[in-house]
Amino acid sequence: MVRAPMYRISLLTLVLCSSAEAQISLWQIGGAGLAWDESDTTRIIVDINAERIRPVYFADGDNMFLSVAGWSELIAPRELGYIDGHQPRLWYLDGTNVNRTSYFDSPLYVDGLRSTYNTARDGYWTIDIGVPVPAARFGFVTPTEGVRSDGVPLNQDPVPAFEVSIAAEAGDILAQKGYHRLNTLIADVPVNFDPEVEIDFPQQYVRFVRYQRKASVLDEQRTTDSNTVRGTIAEFVLTGRGVPKRAIYRSKILDLGTEVNFGRLAWAARTMRMVGEEAVVVSDAEAWVEVEVRAGRDGDPNVYREYTDSGREFVVTRERYENDLRLPETEGILQIDRQPGIRASIGYDSENWSFWSSPITESGTWLDLRNGSHLQLQITLQSRAFGDWVELDSLWIETSPPLAAQIVGEVARAADMQPPPGFVQVELGARETFVYDVRASFASAAEGGFDRVRIHTGIAPEFARLEMGDPLAAVEPLAVVEGDASLEVLLPQKVTAASNEPLRVVFAAEVFARATTFTGEVLTEDENRLPQPIEPGDASAAVSTNSLRVLGAANPAAEIVQRVRLSSGVVTPNGDGVNDRLAIEYALFLLPAPVPVILDVYDLAGNRRAHVEVGAQGTGPQRAFWDGRDAQGALLPPGLYLLDLALVTEAQRGRALLPVGLAY
Repeated sequence: MVRAPMYRISLLTLVLCSSAEAQISLWQIGGAGLAWDESDTTRIIVDINAERIRPVYFADGDNMFLSVAGWSELIAPRELGYIDGHQPRLWYLDGTNVNRTSYFDSPLYVDGLRSTYNTARDGYWTIDIGVPVPAARFGFVTPTEGVRSDGVPLNQDPVPAFEVSIAAEAGDILAQKGYHRLNTLIADVPVNFDPEVEIDFPQQYVRFVRYQRKASVLDEQRTTDSNTVRGTIAEFVLTGRGVPKRAIYRSKILDLGTEVNFGRLAWAARTMRMVGEEAVVVSDAEAWVEVEVRAGRDGDPNVYREYTDSGREFVVTRERYENDLRLPETEGILQIDRQPGIRASIGYDSENWSFWSSPITESGTWLDLRNGSHLQLQITLQSRAFGDWVELDSLWIETSPPLAAQIVGEVARAADMQPPPGFVQVELGARETFVYDVRASFASAAEGGFDRVRIHTGIAPEFARLEMGDPLAAVEPLAVVEGDASLEVLLPQKVTAASNEPLRVVFAAEVFARATTFTGEVLTEDENRLPQPIEPGDASAAVSTNSLRVLGAANPAAEIVQRVRLSSGVVTPNGDGVNDRLAIEYALFLLPAPVPVILDVYDLAGNRRAHVEVGAQGTGPQRAFWDGRDAQGALLPPGLYLLDLALVTEAQRGRALLPVGLAY
């Protein structure tokens, strides 16, 4: 699928909110904001300067291995915060000896210097550049200087035999012990005399290269030193033309200076294509931007732990963890490695940090982030064509002062507000009444408070009542808006630091997924203040869940498509306004995300006569339509037909067959 290009969007509405009297402002990186090249911790094959970021474009002859730095010799690097794909790796054999002490230095193979090398040895090496790059040739060369232990010049010491395989992405093979070829074998050479090896293959995305030094008949030839291993390599080389499949930029933890609420995320970018030797702006490039964001209330999203005498763990500062504690000798498996002075686990500080957002691909998207004083971005520049890429000039986020220091909420069934397990479980598809308790805490009177609550239910809710006060009592809301997937309640009085009343919203809704989170936010009529998300937590003593999540219980054999109903048993497309179009109503269950839905129409001989692409649909009540026509728009002959409503998914239960008559 081709993504639409991201162009510079209008700043009008955002800039208007940045006037002196308004409280919504723009935090920005790039352009007039923070400099791109001073604000990152990770850049994988990113061409960067103060004004913009873009993927590196490799020209013919560029060694792609030289475009990344910080190579690790381990399959599982021990650096704090290591993330797969964010650090290049070049490991020998299984790459698991965490405390290897040796003269052998794998990164010498990718330092760009033929004068540096390692002593020849048998075995195999795996190279991970981090992201798939558009490669068409792999090679290796001997050193330009030095002699073997038997006196042979190293520039005359080619590898006698070898094989090389490649892969675009990580797979199960990498986790297997011992040597295994990667997905695609590009060379298997039993005898080699060439000191400069070049292996050409059809251009394709390559992230992993595995090289094996194989036994050869040449090894049987005696040398003056019986311990000599033939075949010294100075440098591995990977070349091709174009941009990587993805390039990654991750920012530092950015201190905003004060706690804020977050609004829309937007950016200015352009899509490019290499035409001949010229880069031109195009509208149909297969390239796009993906942005992930997380926010926190301090400068570190991690929690660091040390072992006690009994082998348990306790929290320590990052400074102690990094500088004073030792790495375990055996990955902490043995009891001897579970003692004071040894690094224990690193956890995520979910109390103070939100989790990463889902990838955002549309400029102007609202962020679902709780308020915070710190921010981190991960930007992935994606491409599906070797010669297409996207350049990102700047990115900005709306911010405003928080409405309260914190807003917490919890949900429960009205019939059981303190379930024994501490979480809510309901029958899938059954109408259930819920209580949604909300509590605010304020740090100062400057936090303006809120006068409405919005709850995202996923399907159409039914408002029951609003309760406020201590003790809670039913009150009349100023207004209620029941949307297709949300409920908004306008409170009769504003919740502020001076008037901080507990509140509860009672509503009815159905759950169609195994896990549904009733996210929400509080708002104010002041257009210059952004909404503030409701965080799960202990909002009231009357509710025990401390959660906004509801679990749906279903029979394991439950169908994905249920409650199918036709608007009529016969469709009559004669233009009289009665049953001219057939409506198929149904409910979708157990889908973790929207999936494509199609409607096929068959005659009784089994021939498909019509095909309708309904579009992507998620859990809950849905509809599809058919007007009695085939794919070319012609009316089908009168008769009996079978409707086949199906989901394009791996599940085998996502379909329904229904008979319908056609008459006119």
